[in-house]
Amino acid sequence: MIQGQIMNTYPEPPVTFVEGRGTVLVDSQGKEYLDFLSGLAVTSLGHARKEVVDAIATQAGVLTHVSNLYGNLVRSEVAGIIDELLFEATRVHGKVFFCNSGAEANECALKLARRMNPGRFRIVTTTKSFHGRTLATLAATGQPEKHTPFTPMPEGFDLVEFGDLDAVTKLLSTGEIAGVLVEALQAEGGINTPPKGYLPALQQACRDHGALFMVDEVQSGLGRTGAWFAFQDEDLSPDVVTLAKSLGNGMPVGACWAKEHVADMFGVGDHGSTFGGQPLAMAAAKATLETLVAIDAPQKASHASSKLTKGLSKLSGVAKMRGRGLLLGAELNEANAKEVTLAALDHGLVVNAVAPNVVRFTPPLTVSDNEIGEAILRFGLALDEVAAKGSLS
Repeated sequence: MIQGQIMNTYPEPPVTFVEGRGTVLVDSQGKEYLDFLSGLAVTSLGHARKEVVDAIATQAGVLTHVSNLYGNLVRSEVAGIIDELLFEATRVHGKVFFCNSGAEANECALKLARRMNPGRFRIVTTTKSFHGRTLATLAATGQPEKHTPFTPMPEGFDLVEFGDLDAVTKLLSTGEIAGVLVEALQAEGGINTPPKGYLPALQQACRDHGALFMVDEVQSGLGRTGAWFAFQDEDLSPDVVTLAKSLGNGMPVGACWAKEHVADMFGVGDHGSTFGGQPLAMAAAKATLETLVAIDAPQKASHASSKLTKGLSKLSGVAKMRGRGLLLGAELNEANAKEVTLAALDHGLVVNAVAPNVVRFTPPLTVSDNEIGEAILRFGLALDEVAAKGSLS
């Protein structure tokens, strides 16, 4: 009955959650869980964070929505905060388009690339990438198995191996490429870190050929990897950066930031969103961003990452750890990640499988040392349980 009239686009839920506070989720039976998934890297400040709750409640009593045909003060404030964070990272100011999700933010980036390069419409993306589920962003996603039910896919996307600079350079040399869209740290594809030097060389190749260098930070951005943006690991300066997930700590909100000379290619009517930048969502985003800055989110992620990575690495069944900060993957010795995540759920730990042998860990950046220790214990129990079942079969 829980699914009711909901379309069958997700598996039958093993549990139903009714309450959350901090790192803890509570299901409909009253059982508590440690949330080390954060709704897919969304609730970086934990559930029911007071600053965000208060901001939403206050704004809901003042003004929830107004058309983008008119101004609203909160939207401008949030754009300013995002631009300041990205100015510190890229040393260049930009402008922001607000929307409701990461897919929409990436759609904006794709349109900007075409607008910037009239007559050039092709976009290069990489294998194992994930950029969204609209038709265009799905076509950009480097997971062909997700394309199959919806063929023919939109044209204009060239897929290359993640880390293969020569393949991208060859395509850029045709003069047909409007931009390259890449994740600085792949999340949905299995928590994959690019080879050292690949992204700086890719950025330079885009500069040399007049194509936009666009970085998808939807899951990795806003402190999660131990820096405000994952691209800072190699001191990059992208032309376009897309954000979402943790931007509203659970309130649906996305953003596409572009350097001013790129953003200014859009004219009135070139793009839009009914709900993008509305006051209610912006109030949540403002409170989230201000709180992330106040707690020094990158430092929080780095501190927690050290303890979590070290503890998980010691567990029997874990081959090695992937990722950075609190965007981590435990690579297992066996391709049984789905079984392990279900066992972990039974033990009160929420994680998920992003590859047959990789379990994702994206807890709130505010996670405590005690919660990390308890999560490691519960994950170890899950690994042992699945291993014991395997030895009996």
